[in-house]
Amino acid sequence: MKKLLAALFVLCAATLAQAQGKSQLDQAKAEGKASFYANITAVEPIMKAFSADTGVKGEYTRISTTKFVATAITEFEAGKLMADVVQGPVPVLELLKEKGVLASYRSPAAAGYPEWARKDDQIMLFGIEYVALIYNKERVKPADVPTRYEDLALPKWKDKIVMANPANHPTTIAWLIGLKENVFKTEAEWRNFLKGLAANKPMFVASFGPTPAPIESGEKLIGISMPKYIVTKAPAPLDWARLSQPMMGTPRAIAVTSKAPHPAAARAFVDYWLSRKSMEILAKDVGEYVLAPGVFPPIDGIDKAKVIPIRELSDDETQKWGNEFKVIFDVKK
Repeated sequence: MKKLLAALFVLCAATLAQAQGKSQLDQAKAEGKASFYANITAVEPIMKAFSADTGVKGEYTRISTTKFVATAITEFEAGKLMADVVQGPVPVLELLKEKGVLASYRSPAAAGYPEWARKDDQIMLFGIEYVALIYNKERVKPADVPTRYEDLALPKWKDKIVMANPANHPTTIAWLIGLKENVFKTEAEWRNFLKGLAANKPMFVASFGPTPAPIESGEKLIGISMPKYIVTKAPAPLDWARLSQPMMGTPRAIAVTSKAPHPAAARAFVDYWLSRKSMEILAKDVGEYVLAPGVFPPIDGIDKAKVIPIRELSDDETQKWGNEFKVIFDVKK
């Protein structure tokens, strides 16, 4: 009898969840669309799939990490935030949370994710903005490919490196601090690495987005960039250095906004975004490193890499280290 009652309970719960899901989707269809503000790129395949599978239009607005917080908070405080859902690095969403921009929502689609991926009732982690050493495989000999981060400071890479500006790009700043805290044994070793990297006179660009182009063209041979460009820039001659040390990155997260113009559509979008179908699109079509179990981008060796999230930096830390890196790397602007 107990087993029968338990089975009936599970059946009733599943039926109720399906009914609630259907009710939410019906409401989402009535609202018509879900507006998505994000710093992630090349997500059009998911937007199209969401619209096709749900009948709810998905609108995507790309906002760079450096402008995300200012844009979202300014619009929110003016009562003009059009975003139903926001996506960005965890520190960005934490700042939005402090300003009351985020709503509470626990998506049932996140059931199989790692426990640590659920930041709280408002912020859900779904991936890691993984950073690696990307190189031109036609111009760099196999014997010259770095095997440690320290190799990037070798004189042979002088004038051959590209990276996002370490004075003002938050993710690069956090990544450099991640090296100090997770890779180098002492701060002295880390600072020697920074000194050597700076001596190699890297080309600085505004963000990760522009880093692949000079590597593709051969203007530069290697860069601190994202492995996903191996997928999105194919058949460009790009590969990643399989280092003996862990690959690191800023956790990517998603949340519903507290004053979403289309609240049911917002929840439906988050559910769809966290689904295995979307995460497979994100990994296989966009090259992202996602937290859905067993899903990896089609990049040789990535499934064997140790990928770890780096610590979130406060605004004060980001500014402090940005100013220090400006001096170390002799950044002119």
